[in-house]
Amino acid sequence: MKLGFVGLGIMGRPMALNLIKGGFEVCVWARRAESMAPLLEAGAQAGASAADVAARCDVVFSMVADAADVEQVALGAAGVAEGARPGLIFVDMSTIASAAAQSIAARLAERGITMLDAPVSGGEVGAINGALTIMVGGDAAAFARVQPAFACLGKAATLIGASGAGQVAKACNQILTGVGVMAVAEAFNFARKSGVDAARVREALLGGFAYSRILENHGQRMLDRNFKPGFKAWMHQKDMNIVMQEAHRLGLMLPSSAATAQLFNALVGSGMGEEDSIAALKLLEQLSGE
Repeated sequence: MKLGFVGLGIMGRPMALNLIKGGFEVCVWARRAESMAPLLEAGAQAGASAADVAARCDVVFSMVADAADVEQVALGAAGVAEGARPGLIFVDMSTIASAAAQSIAARLAERGITMLDAPVSGGEVGAINGALTIMVGGDAAAFARVQPAFACLGKAATLIGASGAGQVAKACNQILTGVGVMAVAEAFNFARKSGVDAARVREALLGGFAYSRILENHGQRMLDRNFKPGFKAWMHQKDMNIVMQEAHRLGLMLPSSAATAQLFNALVGSGMGEEDSIAALKLLEQLSGE
């Protein structure tokens, strides 16, 4: 099974590298040639376009920014559909709306291409370590065929349901992580403004029902003032915007998500979009007069 990978940014590059380390023959393409260089040094082949990658491969992965980029990679000029042979599996690991994933999958199916929507959780560290959580929507037989590649990318790959279901699971993930980041930032800001050591508060809370991976991992990074991006704030803003758009489409009230989305808007509007989403702590400190 020969694999292709399109989109070699902060997440895609280490993911493609893990496929190479896993023993797969990999062909890559990115809009910027410099993004491909580390993969070519590791043994990947260079594609001239997404269509060229598709023409050479059995499965093509994509990891790009938004739905417009996925549509361009899949169906645009020199896109996957242009070069693919019937039977190709297109695995999009970007985070987009469920409805967008379903639409792209339907149009690819008309051209004999099976699509899996397979967004991930785990950030840059998870991508580097091959420890991502992968949420998949689509055909069960295609999922089974791609499973050996998923095993190189993550610690768990779960078939959630039909096309679009992976993106629904990712939206749920972003609700929990987004609200969780804001909750930890609020708690730490409250502790500090009350004259109490936030580190000691975190130590106490880790032993009770307030424990969470966000409190453990992101909480420590907040205390260390380590805002180097593993998951940039503008990306979380984009994902929460997807959540709110889907909520409007479905007629759902998501009050915590709405408040969190607005805070991420403020974070990006304050010039911190390129920092990690945990820079929410800095935003709250600024709003509190620091």
